[in-house]
Amino acid sequence: MNIVLLGYGKMGQLIERFAQKRGHHIHLIVDENNRDNMDATDLSGADVAIDFSRPEAAVANIDLCFEANVPIVVGTTGWYDQLEAVKKRCLDGNKTILYGSNFSIGVNVFFHINKLLAAAMSPYKQYDVQVEEIHHTHKLDAPSGTAITIAEGIIGHNDAKTGWINNLIGEGEEAVPKTHELLIESHRIDEVPGTHTVLYSSEVDQLEFKHTAHSRAGFALGAVVAAEWLQGRTGFYQVTEMFNFHL
Repeated sequence: MNIVLLGYGKMGQLIERFAQKRGHHIHLIVDENNRDNMDATDLSGADVAIDFSRPEAAVANIDLCFEANVPIVVGTTGWYDQLEAVKKRCLDGNKTILYGSNFSIGVNVFFHINKLLAAAMSPYKQYDVQVEEIHHTHKLDAPSGTAITIAEGIIGHNDAKTGWINNLIGEGEEAVPKTHELLIESHRIDEVPGTHTVLYSSEVDQLEFKHTAHSRAGFALGAVVAAEWLQGRTGFYQVTEMFNFHL
């Protein structure tokens, strides 16, 4: 594949390395130094684009790929308030996008089991549930997209919670969740790739379900695999659609 990299920070550089190891070619690198000079013609000859840029840049990058008729994999989070509008443009224009909060295989297994666990715990109202996430201090959004996906999985399968709220620890006064609100507690610590924990607590015990990333490598490899999976497909996809869990 000829791949366009949209964003060339630490993730973009890792994706480049994994893509080349898997026999792909980096067709074009787009970052803050040349993005303003880019138009759809610059993407000519590309088979797919992979976006790990910035929240404020993601939608413009998506639209650029739509205009160029280049399928795009989007790992950037923080733009999901525009998701429905992007979905409409994609489907109306017969374009192709795959997006997700996390492309790691382990995290996607985590997402699946999280839903099963939420359903299993739903009858036991003595347990309260919350989500904790830890990331490096350079992460631009809080809560993480992964934490939001985890929270949505719980809300969709545990009738005790109907929405979530976030506390970014160390940043202002912390909100107290209402009974029906799922708390996402966000921590920012130097050089932590990403840790996510779901906690079910009662007066007598606590159950913890946890995923710890040792590096960003799993995210980068997953993004390349997603780009490979997207070849020959048209439409609007979430990363979870790459996986076929049977339970």
